[in-house]
Amino acid sequence: MSATRVAVLRFPGTLDHESAARAVEGVGGQAVYAHHEDTALPEGTQAVVIPGGFSYGDHLRPGALASRTPIMAAVKSHASAGGKVLGICNGFQILCESGLLPGVLRPNASLSFICRQADLEVADSGTAWTGGRLEGETLSIPFKHHDGAWFGDPGETRVVLRYKGENPNGSIDRIAGISNLSGNVMGLMPHPEEAQDPLLGSVDGRVLFAALLS
Repeated sequence: MSATRVAVLRFPGTLDHESAARAVEGVGGQAVYAHHEDTALPEGTQAVVIPGGFSYGDHLRPGALASRTPIMAAVKSHASAGGKVLGICNGFQILCESGLLPGVLRPNASLSFICRQADLEVADSGTAWTGGRLEGETLSIPFKHHDGAWFGDPGETRVVLRYKGENPNGSIDRIAGISNLSGNVMGLMPHPEEAQDPLLGSVDGRVLFAALLS
C-alpha cells in the first residue's frame, strides 16, 4: 500500500514546515509541500498540515492574510468533504481566521512571548486526534507563541487538549487545542512536531501526526 499523502502548507513567513514534514514521514506518511498561491492541493492529498511560523509577518492579525490565500480555498473544500486538517500555532490562527474553527487567538495575558514545555491534558478522547488516549491522560509538548490565548465559546467546538495545572497564556478554560464539531479539523498552539524524538524529551507529538494517517 502507498503511504498516506499529507500536504504541508507554506506561506511567506512559515518556519516549521520542515519539522512538520519530518514528523509526517516519521509516522509513515508521505509529506508534500503546497504553496500559498496554489489553487489546489497536490494530487492524492489525504490530509493537510498547516505549520507554525509568522505568515505574512503577522500583518493585520496573525493568520489573517494567509487565511485569504488561494490554497486555503482548497483546504476548505478538503475539510468540507471530511478530510483531516491539523493547524499548529500559526496554523491554528489561520484556521480560526478562515472560519474552519471558531474563536480567535489573542495576545498572551502576559503580553510576552512564551516558550517552554507544557503538560497537556486530554479533554475529549472521542476524536481521532488523541489516538485513543483516555480523558485526563497527559501529553508533554512544547509551545512557543505570543498570540496563543484562545477566546471564544467552548460550546461551539470540541475541546481536545487543555493546559494541565496552569494557564500560561490566559486562554479561555485553559484551552490548548480544539477541533470542529465533526472532529476532522484540529488546531492547537503547542508544537507536536517538536515532540517526536526522545532526545528532545518527548515523543508525545507523534500521536497527533499518526492521527492524520488513520
